[in-house]
Amino acid sequence: MTNRRAFLKTCAYAGAGPLVAAMAVPAVAAVQAAFPTRPVRVTTPFPAGAGPDAVLRLIGEQLGRRWGQPVIIDNKPGGSGFIAYGAFRQTATDGHELIQLDSNHVTTHPHTFSKLPYNVERDFTAIAMLLRTPFFVAVAADSPFKSLDDIVNAARVKPDAVTYGSWSNGSPGHIGALRLQSLKGIQMLHVAYRDFGALYAAVANQEVDWALASAASAGALERSGRIRFLALAAGQRDPLYPNVPATAELPALRGFEVSAWAGLFGPKAMPPAVRSQIAADVSAAMAQPDVVERYRTLGYEMPKLTPAGFDEVIRRETLAWADVIKAANLKLD
Repeated sequence: MTNRRAFLKTCAYAGAGPLVAAMAVPAVAAVQAAFPTRPVRVTTPFPAGAGPDAVLRLIGEQLGRRWGQPVIIDNKPGGSGFIAYGAFRQTATDGHELIQLDSNHVTTHPHTFSKLPYNVERDFTAIAMLLRTPFFVAVAADSPFKSLDDIVNAARVKPDAVTYGSWSNGSPGHIGALRLQSLKGIQMLHVAYRDFGALYAAVANQEVDWALASAASAGALERSGRIRFLALAAGQRDPLYPNVPATAELPALRGFEVSAWAGLFGPKAMPPAVRSQIAADVSAAMAQPDVVERYRTLGYEMPKLTPAGFDEVIRRETLAWADVIKAANLKLD
């Protein structure tokens, strides 16, 4: 009798497992179905037509189809991203209001501005990295520099004789060159231009000796033969440029890596379940074949990071830029 009761008790517990699981499924589904219940607005500091804006609209279109709710892109360019943040800061915290930020806003502005209108850890929740772009070292087609070592050696012989350009003070093109200076103990002269077009025209015409350039911003000039890519400041070669060495392959230049990214963020108080859902839906959107092809056309890498992995990238890069920016005494305010 005792054995029979034990057997029945075991069966009852065994049957409870599937029952509990079955009861839990509607609860999880209810949480997921609760978002979004209305249109989702994404504020971006990039102007319409810019590369990050194009990617955001591409992913937003996919999310809108998936959610059955429109994703509205609200462009608020200017002011180092502060205008976009000002429009975002008083919005809802339930995930229906999001913001696009890039690596400068998140990892270098805390060092280049004495006082920011936001605190990255206090005000934002990282959801998904939408794109990443590594940078090439670009020179004019007829430049005497044939390698990145040539540039470094020339700068070592004559400090400030070698010039490099960027599209603005504090941009990845500027602070990336500062990283090279710090790594190699050299000094070069920085020249800031008003935009990408003016910068890479200056490189092609040898108004400046070199600049950091992405495939998206300077690929057309490279393909037309007006500029050359000497190296990619990254851990591995770009499949679209297999003949350009990565700095990780060059013994004297290992550690010189420069990239930029743009990502999707929510308010700090947004529900964790909503963060996870948006991240998963962005990942699903990025897996669509037409989206993959569009990224390739734009010249952007397609990151595959979990929200936790994105958090770690932000933490690591924020620390890495601190010493470089401090050594250069670079302040933008």
